[in-house]
Amino acid sequence: MNKIQLRFKLSLSEFNLDVDLHLPLDGVTAIFGHSGSGKTTLLRCIAGLERAPIGRLVVDEEVWQDAHQWKPTHQRNIGYVFQEASLLPHLTVIGNLNYGRHRTSVTNKISLEQAIELLGIGHLLDRKPEHLSGGERSRVAIARALAVNPRILLMDEPLAALDLKRKHEILPYLERLHNELSVPILYVTHSPDEVARLADHLVIMEQGRTLASGELTDVLSRIESPIHLGEDAGVIIEAKITEVDRQWHLARVEFAGGSLWTKDQELPIGHKVRVRILARDVSLANLPPEQSSIQNILQGHIDTIANDPHPGLALFRVRVGNQLILSRLTKRAAYELNLTPAKSVWVQIKSVALME
Repeated sequence: MNKIQLRFKLSLSEFNLDVDLHLPLDGVTAIFGHSGSGKTTLLRCIAGLERAPIGRLVVDEEVWQDAHQWKPTHQRNIGYVFQEASLLPHLTVIGNLNYGRHRTSVTNKISLEQAIELLGIGHLLDRKPEHLSGGERSRVAIARALAVNPRILLMDEPLAALDLKRKHEILPYLERLHNELSVPILYVTHSPDEVARLADHLVIMEQGRTLASGELTDVLSRIESPIHLGEDAGVIIEAKITEVDRQWHLARVEFAGGSLWTKDQELPIGHKVRVRILARDVSLANLPPEQSSIQNILQGHIDTIANDPHPGLALFRVRVGNQLILSRLTKRAAYELNLTPAKSVWVQIKSVALME
């Protein structure tokens, strides 16, 4: 697989960036962390907007930066979407799209029409930026970044300036980019929901360093150093809708280890979805529960047990078919149930969040 190989060391007043990563050149790589963790600085180094004194960047075996050479930003064949959609105010939407496109010599694999259609901005082409909503400006900014036919699309918290309603409006467009384009995306965010919906790969950053990096499902199922996306550790499962219960407004989703019921969101049969399961919403039992309010009960085997930061809790990783699920229990409950590695258990999932 083609990769992005990067190594950056950079000191900025009270902040130090020190990262060494190999990232895939496909899908969406989410760079996740709290404010001040170094996400944007890393992205700016990749773009050539920040020059690390000690740095090496190789994209698909092409050296963009090392001790002997430096490609400036305009030679790096990137598209960059900033937190604020900085459109040229004197140009219409189509003028903004053409502005960058006329300045690239790269053979265009992404047609302007395709970018316009993917972002749903065809009806906005004659408008000036001042007559666009925040969500519309963001979509135009993304289309403008695509219009230069980038080798890599860099997105720095593109939804950060939007309210919750606008974020929900634009997320389906980002999912279309993910599903329909072959352009790799490096996506900076501190939103667990955006990671859960969009990411194929995940980089976790803290204080300028990398805590974890790898495929999304692998990183989230690491039990020795569990990753918290928001309130708790948990896993993401790739699934498909196979049944809808109209009477109770539920949908069944199937995955490699079985099936789960979740709230119906009026998605069609066969639609691919992701579901998020938090460790705190999973309990374990030695026997199949009877007359329980919990609708999602699966059989699996305990894979690994690890201590939780709280001395009274433990974290269990359970294999259900080919899928790993995390469960957080009290150590007393684990002792009373005699839960040990390789033991067969019944997994009770109290809540499943469907990520469209």
